[in-house]
Amino acid sequence: MSNSINEQILIQESINGSQNAFNQLAKLYIDRIYWHARRMLGDHSDAQEVTQEVLIVIYEKLKNFKNESSLYTWIYKITSTRCLNVIRKRQIRRYVFFEDIEDINDNGNLENQIINGIENRNLLKKIETVLQTLPSKQREIFIFRHFDELTYEEISKITGKKVGTLKANYFHALNKVLERIDDEQQ
Repeated sequence: MSNSINEQILIQESINGSQNAFNQLAKLYIDRIYWHARRMLGDHSDAQEVTQEVLIVIYEKLKNFKNESSLYTWIYKITSTRCLNVIRKRQIRRYVFFEDIEDINDNGNLENQIINGIENRNLLKKIETVLQTLPSKQREIFIFRHFDELTYEEISKITGKKVGTLKANYFHALNKVLERIDDEQQ
């Protein structure tokens, strides 16, 4: 059984009241929700709170899911909206914070892995610093494209913005990131 068919079954069973089916759906998406919120908000506890809110919204609103987009896109839209609400409510600009990079799985020796890990961590910290200077719209699009690896069409469904606008925002964000990282290295 493919993942999309299995997901559709879980959705239908959840709508019909199966707590087990909903728990399985939640397990499929909880990490993605958390890390998207974490990148948007830059704070572990805020990301956990948004993750819980999103799961509650999914539980309460799943019956309204129309299958016009993927469940993944629908969940990202809910998550992004919740994150933007947190940013607006507090009127504080919060920015992306990156944890340690994922485990290095190269076949190289340990010393090279450590050196590469340090270089990657330093680059992520530079990107974090630069992202703090971007307007929230550009930061959001950059995160969606660069870290979440979403297409412009997927981002458009999530944000409700036109693909052309998204491309322009990403272009400006990318140029600022590259320019400022280059400035920091000089």
